[in-house]
Amino acid sequence: MAKVTLVFAVLLIALGLIGFFGTGSQHPTALIPTWFGVALGFFGFLSINPSESRRKLFAHINVTIGLLGFIGTLMGLIHFLTGKLGANPPATEAKAAMAALCLTYVILCVRSFIAARRARPV
Repeated sequence: MAKVTLVFAVLLIALGLIGFFGTGSQHPTALIPTWFGVALGFFGFLSINPSESRRKLFAHINVTIGLLGFIGTLMGLIHFLTGKLGANPPATEAKAAMAALCLTYVILCVRSFIAARRARPV
């Protein structure tokens, strides 16, 4: 799961940088996906650890970051899906993309947690 985390970290970093530099934004809030990606990348790197307890800890930290990212951008996704892009369509699109990435990541984490739990000897 650590490799998947690093992939999503790179995607979020790219989303933030493209949203900031690609649109010529002057607002640092356009970089929010980048900071979530940096946090995921940092803890994803730390989760590459031989200690099972540390791997579990960092995996749970990462899924929490992903869940917070999804909750924080959920309204952007709703506005995008309903066509209410508002005064700044690129910002709404970036929020929707971040929400979709974070939701996908959280779903993959939950599936991984369930599979790991089932694979444990009783």
